[in-house]
Amino acid sequence: MGSIPMQRETAFRPSVTSGHLPGPPAVVRTSLPGNPLAPAAARRFVRAALADWTELGVPAAAGISDRLADDSVLLVSELVTNAVVHAGTAVELLCRLDESVDGESTDTLVIEVSDHHPNRAVRGEQGPQPHGTPEYGRGLHLVATLSDSWGITYRTGTKTVWARLPVDGVQAVQEIESYASEQALQRGLRAAEILAPLPKRATHDTDWINRGALSFLAEASDLLAGQFDEDLVAALAGQLLVPRLADWCAVWLDDASEGSGRGAAGGGSGERLARVWHTSEHRIEDLRRVLEKDPPQLPHALGMGAYPVPWPGEALAGENSGAALAYRLTAGGRSLGTLVIGRAGLVRFPDEVTGLIEDFSRRVALAISAARRFQRQATISQVLQRGLLPSRIAEIPGVESGVVYEPRDKGGPGGDFYDVFQAGEGRWCFALGDVQGKGPEAAVVIGLARPWLRLLAREGYQVAEVLDRLNQLLLDDAAEAAAAAAAVVAAAGGQGVPSEGPTSRFLSLLYGELVPFDGGVRCTVACAGHPLPLLLSPEGDVRAAAGPQMLLGVVDDETYTSESFELRTGDTLLCVTDGVTERRQGRLQFDDGDGLAEALAGCAGLDAGLVAERIRRLVHEFSERPPDDDMALLVLQAR
Repeated sequence: MGSIPMQRETAFRPSVTSGHLPGPPAVVRTSLPGNPLAPAAARRFVRAALADWTELGVPAAAGISDRLADDSVLLVSELVTNAVVHAGTAVELLCRLDESVDGESTDTLVIEVSDHHPNRAVRGEQGPQPHGTPEYGRGLHLVATLSDSWGITYRTGTKTVWARLPVDGVQAVQEIESYASEQALQRGLRAAEILAPLPKRATHDTDWINRGALSFLAEASDLLAGQFDEDLVAALAGQLLVPRLADWCAVWLDDASEGSGRGAAGGGSGERLARVWHTSEHRIEDLRRVLEKDPPQLPHALGMGAYPVPWPGEALAGENSGAALAYRLTAGGRSLGTLVIGRAGLVRFPDEVTGLIEDFSRRVALAISAARRFQRQATISQVLQRGLLPSRIAEIPGVESGVVYEPRDKGGPGGDFYDVFQAGEGRWCFALGDVQGKGPEAAVVIGLARPWLRLLAREGYQVAEVLDRLNQLLLDDAAEAAAAAAAVVAAAGGQGVPSEGPTSRFLSLLYGELVPFDGGVRCTVACAGHPLPLLLSPEGDVRAAAGPQMLLGVVDDETYTSESFELRTGDTLLCVTDGVTERRQGRLQFDDGDGLAEALAGCAGLDAGLVAERIRRLVHEFSERPPDDDMALLVLQAR
């Protein structure tokens, strides 16, 4: 990934003497993506802002100390992390330096972190809460401790957490602990206590201890379960563990784990170091280099428990030696990789921490397994989709074409299809269809219909005859499928119901033939249960180019008819699926009141590609909601 772009808006006031009216505050803002890179980018952004204000001589910046810089970086890191973990949206960050006015004793640094998930309530205890009770975990307790004042503001579409820090006379903060800070771990505090809200820690309340651990695991499960990329799962695992429970961690992924079941992390030819995370970003590359050269070796018989591994001292020169543990990531009886964590200054991790991370590693393994299944299915769907659509559009003499194809499910085959192919000497055919159902069920019908169309056309059948025969083929295939399903049910002792009936495979189809001649193209079309094709003249007149007929695969012995006309220079034929005509905005549809014809009339003078793109744009702009159906457009224009 590249660096995160930062759009900074800065204003500052010049130096003035006493008795002046204060000018506008120094302010910077940026947008960050809702991913694990955001907290690090936010920390860099805040440090850069403070350095810039100091260098530019902003008056209030004279009180900026190293302590304020550290506190502000810690605070913004925690708030951005919370926004990423809890909201998962893009994050807006604002830092403002306010000069003291009207008797205020200090200048203040204001930090605002906004996300776009305002309906996600701030987490806290169940039941009534006293004023000032912090959000689940350490986050808002830390904010309350570091800042003079803080709050949460809800606006339409956004939730903002803001805090004001004093610039001079920074308040002393006693033991602001991170999740599983080094001092806490050295004292052997239980991990669950570290994760519980701080005011409850002193009571050692068992209920809070259990709730703290369970809350951490629940949050981790929520975040990991929504990811469909195994490398992102590895990155999130590091973000969740460091610095909460470890100073650093590394994740190996076994690319050859399908059935391998091997146990040596990094020892197999198909294993790779997917992610390295450290509290000090400048140590990450050194740590990665050492771990890649000398990965920890785990016993083959090891289950999912913790296994002590050597401390990578070469990479962490200058740090105290510490404890490092490895966990095998296993799901479904297969080894998927290895998770390694380390904490400086420890002889061994407390048992409560090792147990908590063991539970966490199970969730990481399940998320990796789910991501791999999703990727395999997505790959199969993409290969299948490529096989169901033409690899290229045939070039027709005297005709320019434009195509738009947008399946609703971007990762799988849609129910719409199109084709433009040469059927013989001087003959070209085109088709635009919409199959019953979605996904694999639709792919079966498309996989039958497209080859049959091409075969029948190349055998010399006329347009209407092609539809007659395709209709009968679909009915025959559906009947055979129903008989096969009934046989399966009978073999199972009559349990279950056949999933397909004799008319379950049908589709709407617009099919036509083009024969170029001197001065134009002769077009013959037939429309079976499909949105009617529209013909646009160069003058902007629009008319339907065919009449409606019965869907294919519904009625036996249906006889179809075709209509012929000439496409002259500048004439445009628009063919669409019902994802265009039935695009909804409340109770309205895009084609209500001949909306599609009006949209096409406004395309007079445009070439085929621009017509297709304008119709696509108008369909998308018709509603603020994303399309809920597949969409396909085919534009044919006589040159």
